[in-house]
Amino acid sequence: MAGPVQDDPDGRSARKTLHGGGGGRARALRKRRAPDAKPAGDDMTEIDTSAPVLVTGATGYVAGWIVKRLLEAGATVHAAVREPANGARRVHLDEAAAAAPGSIRYFKADLIEEGSYSEAMRGCSIVFHTASPFITEVTDAEDQLIEPALLGTRNVLGEAARAPSVRRVVVTSSCAAMYSDAADCAKGPGGMLTEDVWNTTASPDYQPYSYSKTIAEKEAWRIAEGQAQFRLVTVNPSLVMGPAIGGRPTSESFALIDRAGRGEFKRGVPRFGIGIVDVRDVADGHIAAAFRENARGRHILSGHDTTLFDSLTTLLPAFGDRYPLPRRATPKWLVWLIAPRVDLTRRFVARNADVPWRADNTKSIRELGMTYRPLAETMVDMFRYMIEQGYFEPGRNGRRA
Repeated sequence: MAGPVQDDPDGRSARKTLHGGGGGRARALRKRRAPDAKPAGDDMTEIDTSAPVLVTGATGYVAGWIVKRLLEAGATVHAAVREPANGARRVHLDEAAAAAPGSIRYFKADLIEEGSYSEAMRGCSIVFHTASPFITEVTDAEDQLIEPALLGTRNVLGEAARAPSVRRVVVTSSCAAMYSDAADCAKGPGGMLTEDVWNTTASPDYQPYSYSKTIAEKEAWRIAEGQAQFRLVTVNPSLVMGPAIGGRPTSESFALIDRAGRGEFKRGVPRFGIGIVDVRDVADGHIAAAFRENARGRHILSGHDTTLFDSLTTLLPAFGDRYPLPRRATPKWLVWLIAPRVDLTRRFVARNADVPWRADNTKSIRELGMTYRPLAETMVDMFRYMIEQGYFEPGRNGRRA
């Protein structure tokens, strides 16, 4: 646990690097990188530990890595969750806190309940708003996606505007707030997504997740522009992959890889154009967005312009002899033909299969100091983690390979 911080007008004694060490420690990490450490060449972001930091949705996939980074730096984390008494949901956070110099406190909060974040936010200088549903199979988009995303943004940012201690809010948005389909990338500057692009094709009926992220981020900017209490910075990741810090996240990313590992795609998988970013890099992008003075506006976090097929084939060298992973790409005409039988629309197939996905990540590299892990490292680390967690064992989740 971190001790009390002494008065320090310059704030230097209360600052620690992203990995919680000095120059010698940083140099050692660059020589031999641990699995969850930043790639070589990153100029470390300093974390101000003089005031608590709030993380909404703290038990989430991305949030877990953010909390871990903060704890390693010695910060006090206020973790806002729906069920703080649920020990099973928070065990991985408790373990991270026990192994780090920082400390964690849990607060009950609900996205759609106005005022529920006031206690958790008290005294915090930074707010990470990560809580938002990420599900693609919905029966009621308004109830399951749109309302929680929009009301959550209003409640968290509205509370931040009233909290005298808060100086910066980092919102986890998404590249989905910039596009619905890979075909949309071609309409951006230079034929790619940039921070100036907004999603104009999603709706409650088509790509409702993308629609929810779009309206939630626009609402965040509307609120931010109407107050002078805090600076808003958003991070916009592409499809997030990589290991969790513990447990079995309720994330569509894990659901996708679970299907691949169980052989659902062994006869072939489409070349759907996608972007992929490592969850550990996403966490580091959040930290930089919160603590770098020059961080402003939106930031695309994406390490690789790729396809679903190409990303899954990176698993073959390590796991192809033991798991029924895809080895061939399904041709677009065949995907289009069978689309209704596999819960895809032909519109989606036409605009994503064999369509390149492109995004410009140079702002994140320039302003956040981002470096991105190799795609194979991300995918292999994630698959290995899922094996360790028993994802592909016969009978788990009611499926068999």
